[in-house]
Amino acid sequence: MQASDACMPIAGNIATIFVAIELSQRGWLVVMQSPGRERISRYKLDAGDHDGLVALIEKMRERAARSLGSAPAVVSCYEAGYDGFWLHRRLTAAGIANFVFDPASIAVEQRGRRAKTDRIDGEVMLRTLMAYRRGEPRVVRVVRVPSAEHEDIRRGSRERQRLVTEQTAHINRIKALLKLLGLAAGDVRRRDWPSWLEAQRDWQGQPVPAHLRDELRREHARLLLVGEQLQAAVTAAQPASPTAAQMAQRKAQLLRLKSLGPVFAGTLTAELFYKDFRNRREVAAYCGLAPTPWRSGAMAREQGISKAGNRRVRHKAIELAWLWLRHQPGSALSAWFQRASANGGGRAKRIAVVALARKLIVALWRYLTTGLVPEGAIIDA
Repeated sequence: MQASDACMPIAGNIATIFVAIELSQRGWLVVMQSPGRERISRYKLDAGDHDGLVALIEKMRERAARSLGSAPAVVSCYEAGYDGFWLHRRLTAAGIANFVFDPASIAVEQRGRRAKTDRIDGEVMLRTLMAYRRGEPRVVRVVRVPSAEHEDIRRGSRERQRLVTEQTAHINRIKALLKLLGLAAGDVRRRDWPSWLEAQRDWQGQPVPAHLRDELRREHARLLLVGEQLQAAVTAAQPASPTAAQMAQRKAQLLRLKSLGPVFAGTLTAELFYKDFRNRREVAAYCGLAPTPWRSGAMAREQGISKAGNRRVRHKAIELAWLWLRHQPGSALSAWFQRASANGGGRAKRIAVVALARKLIVALWRYLTTGLVPEGAIIDA
């Protein structure tokens, strides 16, 4: 997440309607500042009533046009969250300039017990929007909204990750239940595992109790179902489109580098490398791997990485850094890691590998955009 190029000051904010939308599952609160009106207007709508929202904005625009003599511009915003980006696309289709804010970047009072209501949050968001459109880009971070096609394509890698987590949970549950009897789980992925379970005996020579055996069978059935869904997700065919073809090309380019497999290459392409970044700082910031210095007066220290970006990419980047050290020991990046962690223990290595992950992600971005292979890296012909 980061500031968009759209942060251009409006010439005369007096001719602009500012709209902040506080979303929740129970209802929407619309906070407006219209030209010629000193007071802020507030309106409540049913959750999901996008047609009512657009109609309300058009009504306010017509009212302002009668007093101004011309229709004013409309700028709206809401916080990224549960509702995703469909509302952004709806407002954009209606000709409204909309921004999706990173909620963690909006400044709030630092009191220990600050008041928080939808009304207060809406007003804060409205003031933030007005400041942003005045030309203050650091007042908030704006989410880069992906296209509907990009958003759909990355569902594949996200579903696979969720299914792998669920599969691991089922396996661990089966092992934990059998551990209560002092029994090993065997190969729980086998379809005939329930038959194997019938033959197991505890230290007293007793079979697995009936209720526990039934629970294990149901757990095993869910494990097999997740395995089938995972296989279907991995082998699912991608739709034919220019965007999908471009992403497939970048994935194939990443696979040429030793240490990157199909899962890593697919996740990085779907979550990160489909975007166009202007510089390496934007790449690191999007991954949440940017440093966060704390310098005030005589105090100067590093707080670590920001962790404010895409956590899926950040986790994969750190995992990939360890794999890079194993499979690309002769590269310049691996040599840098060895120098950085030479005189330190385990903690120094963990800190250094995070820094390596940031350098590696930037190097891969350069490799995809310019063709520059990371120095000393092994690459397939």
